[in-house]
Amino acid sequence: MSLKYLLAMLWIGILVCALPACSAFVIRTISDAATASPLFCPQPLMATSVDEKKKGYDPKWKKKKTLAEELGIDGTKDLAQVGLKGTIPVVFKQGNVTKTTMAIPGQPLRDVAIQAGQFIKYGCGKGECGTCEALVNGQWIRPCSVGVPALAKGEEYVVQVKEVKAKSKSSGKFYSIRSFFMGFWNNLLGMIGFVKYRRNAKQNWNERREYEDLIRQKSLEKKATKIKADQANLKP
Repeated sequence: MSLKYLLAMLWIGILVCALPACSAFVIRTISDAATASPLFCPQPLMATSVDEKKKGYDPKWKKKKTLAEELGIDGTKDLAQVGLKGTIPVVFKQGNVTKTTMAIPGQPLRDVAIQAGQFIKYGCGKGECGTCEALVNGQWIRPCSVGVPALAKGEEYVVQVKEVKAKSKSSGKFYSIRSFFMGFWNNLLGMIGFVKYRRNAKQNWNERREYEDLIRQKSLEKKATKIKADQANLKP
């Protein structure tokens, strides 16, 4: 009984795993047939070059330029030339990238990072989650809730920012050979586990029935003993 049930579940798992592959194949076949049709026209009749397409393109999101970049003197050592006011040099280091700016004592470090063009990943923004933690003088701080401290003349406030992990790139495919086999393997493990726990549940059920039968038998014996004792007391 268990073997038949396992084989049935195995076939169901195979069908479930093969369904996405079959559907993707049908969709791809239909799209290829539509592309090969003479009625299909993927491009306009007037061909345009790549340069002409990009010429009128206006991206929705643009990276904001820093004040130094706008004035065309990015990378200068004299930060006063770009209009940065402050008495404390703040240096942000993230991997091999270093960005420098000036700050006023007590100025929020978050604003200073924006001023320098330094990206910091934030979470709660209240200094509670620790997502934005950075290293300063061997101690961890949270830039979202601290300010720049007052330092002696000539000292720099160096902030070591955590590197951001690169986002994983999707293959763009609806399925892959690996995902097909992994899905089949997961379904197989699930079916084996289901059969295994079903056996354990059946064993527990049988043990419970035996225990209940034993209790019923003891109750009947006790009741019969009591009836005999009552009958013996009623005899003259």
